[in-house]
Amino acid sequence: MTNDRNKTIPELPKGKPEFNISAALLHIIAMALMLMDHLWATLLPAQDWLTCAGRLAFPIFAFMTVEGYFHTRSFKKYILRLLLFAVLSEIPFDLMYGGTWFYPVHQNVIWTFLIGLSGIHLMEAARKKKKLWLFLPVSALVVLAGVILGTICMVDYYGAGVLMVFIFYFFRGRKWWCLAGQLLTLYWVNVELLGGLMYPICLFGMDIELCQQGLALLALIPIWLYRGRQGYHSKAFQLSCYAFYPVHMLILVLILNYVNSF
Repeated sequence: MTNDRNKTIPELPKGKPEFNISAALLHIIAMALMLMDHLWATLLPAQDWLTCAGRLAFPIFAFMTVEGYFHTRSFKKYILRLLLFAVLSEIPFDLMYGGTWFYPVHQNVIWTFLIGLSGIHLMEAARKKKKLWLFLPVSALVVLAGVILGTICMVDYYGAGVLMVFIFYFFRGRKWWCLAGQLLTLYWVNVELLGGLMYPICLFGMDIELCQQGLALLALIPIWLYRGRQGYHSKAFQLSCYAFYPVHMLILVLILNYVNSF
């Protein structure tokens, strides 16, 4: 895989016997986890394990969105493609979450990634000036604006989702401090900031509470196994990855309506 902008994450040398996950496989894993979460939200609400598994999907997609920025040959085409599918996904998303064609209080997740990508593009423009006094305040303003915009626009995961995209931008790479930064900041966002449902468990004789949203940190396992290898790639596969989001939501809604009609 060639990197037109930055070579922070090099590919493994050919023939190196080390297990790694390709970008194609990472996308498939994320789509499967998202499907589990949406099955829980529609057809199988009693199966909590599905939404627990689904917690891993968003961080993987956020990571791949950042990787997509650094690997794309045309940022304009990349963001326009996302914009197209954000628009196409809105009605299926509204039908699934709101039960109506128009549900303005919650927008689909692609809008979250679009806000994050726009912010990254601005920060990269400042970084390329190679002036720290410019990059730092621009980055601070972009992060603040992104979080506020994600919150007031009520995109999926709100401002916290946009912040997770920025986390994978600031801590992009395989140096120890990048991996530690991802772990610590994702813990803060998912456990301290988002919080949510807690599961009481007994571990080594101690009663503790496990935060459901905190399971999102397990997404770092497949993310860290990625080494920049693209894997299988074709126009048809790329299109199917984009189309999966609106299509699977629409299918779930149709099945749910069919089941509820009896």
